[in-house]
Amino acid sequence: ERITLDEALELLSLPRTVGTDPADGIEITVQNGPYGPYLLKDGESRNLQNEEQLLIITLEECLQLLSVPKKFGRRAAKPPLKELGKDPNSDQPILLKDGKFGPYVTDGKTNASLKSWDSVEALTEQRAVELLAEKRT
Repeated sequence: ERITLDEALELLSLPRTVGTDPADGIEITVQNGPYGPYLLKDGESRNLQNEEQLLIITLEECLQLLSVPKKFGRRAAKPPLKELGKDPNSDQPILLKDGKFGPYVTDGKTNASLKSWDSVEALTEQRAVELLAEKRT
């Protein structure tokens, strides 16, 4: 793709300041990064659809993009499968959870995976205390 001298000079002028947010006076810029074009305001970024937007996007369009929450990021933790009582060692509740690598028990500090012969449905408070104690040693 061939570009004109004016287009090349515009691209070399990036990052471009689009304006300042009237709500808080913080500057909004657009720039091209390793993952494509994006806008930036005080450390918060949003992707732009294409590189042409770097040169033509308006302040109003930037504010509208920033008003929409990001779609990615960390998800909320899954709720525990059940609570099994208090751990005598830490005096914290023992929770049975389902994690990335399978079911486990936790007191909030120590995590212990269930053994292959442990059943989630039949797990007792006593067995959960044993698993946590084994993990601590």
